[in-house]
Amino acid sequence: MTNGPVPTAGVTTPAAGTARQVRRRLRGRPSAVTAAAVLALLVLLALAAPLFAQLTGQDPNTYHDDLVDSARGGVPLGSFGGISADHWLGVEPGTGRDLFTRLLYGARISLLVAVGATAVQVLVGVAAGLAAGLGHRLAGALVARLTDVMIALPMLVLAIALTAVVPPGFPRPLLLILVIGLLGWGTTARMVRAQTLTLRGLDFVEAARLSGNGTLRIARRELLPSLAAPVITYAAILVPSNIVAEASLSFLGIGVKPPTPSWGQMLSSAQTWFRADPAYVLLPAGLLFVTVLAFTVLGDALRTALDPREASRLRVGTGKERTT
Repeated sequence: MTNGPVPTAGVTTPAAGTARQVRRRLRGRPSAVTAAAVLALLVLLALAAPLFAQLTGQDPNTYHDDLVDSARGGVPLGSFGGISADHWLGVEPGTGRDLFTRLLYGARISLLVAVGATAVQVLVGVAAGLAAGLGHRLAGALVARLTDVMIALPMLVLAIALTAVVPPGFPRPLLLILVIGLLGWGTTARMVRAQTLTLRGLDFVEAARLSGNGTLRIARRELLPSLAAPVITYAAILVPSNIVAEASLSFLGIGVKPPTPSWGQMLSSAQTWFRADPAYVLLPAGLLFVTVLAFTVLGDALRTALDPREASRLRVGTGKERTT
């Protein structure tokens, strides 16, 4: 598990347009529209998981021993993993639990943990980055060094250690949110600090300081609106990284505990069934891949839509390539 994408040095402040302009630029990119539609569909399916469970008459945790072949070690009966009118995507090997409802409930956990951890990373990272960029030289240096330490720490090892010592009764999704979020805010803080150091020397910030505004007021009134575009863009890139982080922890058996499903947990239990029932591996892996890809494409589109200069650079670069 990593801290997420590391921002490059010398980042400039995007010239954020109005919400209407951003929507228009996003609509002009078919890849962004497709990615947004895929994510909206996934979120709707995850939210409607109880409704689909009622519609199909299947509970994600109910065992169906009559749907698996015990003589063959629990391989689902029937074609394509036991697909039928009652089990739209087949059943889970060994248990016979309905795979469709487990995938939907697993999407709830994966998306909840990823978005929640991203929110924690953004909140802590923005606060630390502003403190490092606006604080006294000594305080700024201390926060900057702490940020470097957080980025350099072996996050997977720490996450395993923390999840192992927490009492079993603690809600596992909340634990994953806190572990991933509190151990992964370093790159966000570094990006915000770089932006803050650039912004604090601009005329509108100097004017606010000369007018007698304090540091907190300057941060709230002057800097945060200018930081909104890069932070939103970076958050959209962090979400797929956190989806992979949750899947990695659940794959290793330290994420959510059975019978609560998650995509990473399903992949962990599916690795022994690849030859006997490939669908059980390919379905959660495919959903994980599509979700990460959609968030990545949408994050890249947001970066371009919130920074018109980026779009201009892309057009100029394309034109130069065509002329060479």
